[in-house]
Amino acid sequence: MSPLVETIVHLLRHGEVHNPEGVLYGRRPGYHLSELGRAMAERVAQTLQDRDVVHLVSSPLERAQETAEPLAGLTGLSVQTDPRLIESTNVFEGKSFGGGAAAILGDPTMWVHLLNPLRPSWGEPYAEVAARMQEAVLDARVAAHGHEAVLVSHQLPIWVTRLSAERRPFLHDPRKRQCTLCSLTSLHFDERGLVRVSYSEPAGDLIPVGDKHATFSAGGAPEELRPGR
Repeated sequence: MSPLVETIVHLLRHGEVHNPEGVLYGRRPGYHLSELGRAMAERVAQTLQDRDVVHLVSSPLERAQETAEPLAGLTGLSVQTDPRLIESTNVFEGKSFGGGAAAILGDPTMWVHLLNPLRPSWGEPYAEVAARMQEAVLDARVAAHGHEAVLVSHQLPIWVTRLSAERRPFLHDPRKRQCTLCSLTSLHFDERGLVRVSYSEPAGDLIPVGDKHATFSAGGAPEELRPGR
């Protein structure tokens, strides 16, 4: 009996973003990796360069493509872009929240957007994010059959993909998402389907201690609403 062939699809979160004005950039163009974010991307590339990566795809946003570039340089792969890997939408995009969650909670006109964490009411439904991400993952699995693929995306899309893969509910505490900057959430497949999910933080030692596990700003705003991350 021949051994089962393993295919691994790594979901790589982008590195730290340069955002001194504290704008909630969401899907807005023009936001690039900080110097530290580039160092994180280099670290991940060095970690993956000796792996069997044959397929590299990125969210179309600059911070994700810039995270993919060092790996492309080391492997010789071209970086494809896929809109299904993009950040989720949210109604607070473009606003500045230098004051943290108080900027949201202190404005009664914003409260209606925080009423339903299941949808969530501030943006793209979790189920829709997971569905488009799953389609991208399955395409990458086919493209890299018997090898490994890297998809560069964003924290919320990666996290809900993991929740779906592990058959867990989408409702969650954003502070407990296991998806730090430049982390790898790896989906292991064989011919039978998904076998297991693993997680690693190749650039974990580069993340400032105060940011490594904090996904709330001043205790209130979900990570996808936080500036600079």
